[in-house]
Amino acid sequence: MIVRIRATSAQTPEQRSAGAPLRAIFVAAALALIASPATVLATGLVPRSLGPATGTVVTAEQKYPAGTIVIVSDNRTLDLVVSGNRAIRYRIGVGRDGFRWSGVVKVGRKAEWPDWRPPAEMKARVAGLPELVPAGPLNPMGARGIYLYRGKADTLYRIHGTNEQSTVGDFASSGCFRMSNADVIDLYDRVKVGTTVIVK
Repeated sequence: MIVRIRATSAQTPEQRSAGAPLRAIFVAAALALIASPATVLATGLVPRSLGPATGTVVTAEQKYPAGTIVIVSDNRTLDLVVSGNRAIRYRIGVGRDGFRWSGVVKVGRKAEWPDWRPPAEMKARVAGLPELVPAGPLNPMGARGIYLYRGKADTLYRIHGTNEQSTVGDFASSGCFRMSNADVIDLYDRVKVGTTVIVK
């Protein structure tokens, strides 16, 4: 059964004003997109690697059907159930205070090197965001996007890679789940559209 997603806490004025660093990143990315390749490399904005591969086989605390994704936000972990209580566990970044949520959703679609269109709610919160960030190493979605749906409706939440590796393992996002690009490529190849995703 699909349950309603619920936010765990209200957003504070301080959190609303926290968009400045995010805005600076997108401005830098937009400028880099029109710069020469040499300039882009000189800025250090293009990642030299896909980041660490953190997936390890663990014994999960609870049994779920094989193929289920279980995210525990407090632990900043994502488990892909292999069989019974055996799972591949990845380190992830999750929503900061005011942006964490829980519920049961499904993988609605998948994309390799997706582009990114900031949702209206984020654009209202963070001034100056572009309409579109094209696919590529400067895109905050990273190497892969796994889109989470409730029924036929897009929740606007994603499991995705990142162009900010330092935020993986932290409480930093607006509700999406960030993985190293190496990890999200591995997960992407293992999951199918229709996969159940349990967020705790």
